[in-house]
Amino acid sequence: MDAPTTTSADDSTSGDGGGWFTPRKPSRGPEDGEQQRRPDASAPPAGEARPGAFTPPAAEPEDRRIPAASAVPSEQLTVPPQAQSTAPPISAQQAKPVQKASPDALLVQRTMAEITPVADKVTSYFYALLFTRHPELRALFPVAMDTQRDRILKALLTAAEHIDHTDVLVSYLKNLGRGHRKYGTQPEHYPAVGECLIGALSRYASAVWDEETEAAWVRTYTTISQVMIDAAAEDELRAPAWWFAEVVSHDLRTPDIAVVTVRPDQPYPFLAGQYTSLETPWWPRVWRHYSFASAPRPDGLLSFHVRAVPAGWVSNALVHHARPGDVLRLGPPTGSMTVDHTTDSGLLCLGGGTGIAPIKALVEDVAEHGRRRPVEVFYGARTDHDLYDIDTMLRLQQSHPWLAVRPVVDQRAQLPDAVREYGPWNEYDAYLSGPPGMIRNGVDALRDIGIPEGRIRHDSVEELVTSD
Repeated sequence: MDAPTTTSADDSTSGDGGGWFTPRKPSRGPEDGEQQRRPDASAPPAGEARPGAFTPPAAEPEDRRIPAASAVPSEQLTVPPQAQSTAPPISAQQAKPVQKASPDALLVQRTMAEITPVADKVTSYFYALLFTRHPELRALFPVAMDTQRDRILKALLTAAEHIDHTDVLVSYLKNLGRGHRKYGTQPEHYPAVGECLIGALSRYASAVWDEETEAAWVRTYTTISQVMIDAAAEDELRAPAWWFAEVVSHDLRTPDIAVVTVRPDQPYPFLAGQYTSLETPWWPRVWRHYSFASAPRPDGLLSFHVRAVPAGWVSNALVHHARPGDVLRLGPPTGSMTVDHTTDSGLLCLGGGTGIAPIKALVEDVAEHGRRRPVEVFYGARTDHDLYDIDTMLRLQQSHPWLAVRPVVDQRAQLPDAVREYGPWNEYDAYLSGPPGMIRNGVDALRDIGIPEGRIRHDSVEELVTSD
């Protein structure tokens, strides 16, 4: 989980952005020189574009450049100390509208409305600008860029659109900043990305673009990039950019589902219900998201449930090629689908397919805390064959009287409908994990039966769409 314009300078200034978006480099702590350095740190900022699929754009006229934004307006964004760096991408329920949008937010929203119908063209042009003006950055991206092409741009635009939602936005940006360390992103890369973001938006939002709009985007991007840079610098003092992890077991449960267990090369702190990004040696610089299939274990091992999907580079490698002794790379843990242990609310858990993995981790987490709170698990699959982990879940049910496990087999995958037959659920917190369609339908169904939106937690649908 990395989830995620007008004239820029001409080619003569593209090397350093002509002073654009120049980030304030974070102060270096005394520990910086002692941080572990790892080989092959040049993995990509999340994003994809198909090489050769576009024509390099012409240089923009120099007279449309704008001066650098020298500082982030304090009234736009104040980083609260309680902001969590593990927050998931911004969701609709999180981004509550403010009473009155700021002038910059209004200009950003106007731009977004203009480019939405041509988002694919904006994305292609953005990468055309980036790789033409800054060819040295091409090596940071995967060789083939046809699967995650729009992720970096989507993340930036998502952040820009919610510039007034300070508390949620800061969590989102801090998560992006620390997550992008594994790609080899450095502070000096941000001006290049900002320059090309402005260039792409200005071309395709020309009907509403003017100097005032451009200035608003410069201020917005400066704010975004500085929070990400600071978060990455802070994270560098306490954690590596990635972890090496050796495969210690590979259990093929079905022809296309494997449980892969790995041993990280150093302690890997995470919470039950979170997920991470994973890279295999077969597809360098291609990362995919997988949930942890257990609560933290005393032996430090991590397990993932992986289903091989058609054309899934990482998933097929993990299911069909990975063997004990292979070494993978792990990004930092992220996600907020975790248990609130300060309450006694019951847990209503919906897990579809391999989405049962984080649900199992949540059950183990409740058991380890020793509180007898009810947990209801609905385990959905299209066929009995797909209930690959039902024996594990039933053993957990036998060990814990507060746990109920209900398998739901339906060719139409109508798991949310089955939940309506039970209940009431007004005293429960809901957790959903599985295919994007199941999550969307599940959220609607749970709201219909009276569970408040603020008590429904799930993985980011945007991240799930791009995972294989």
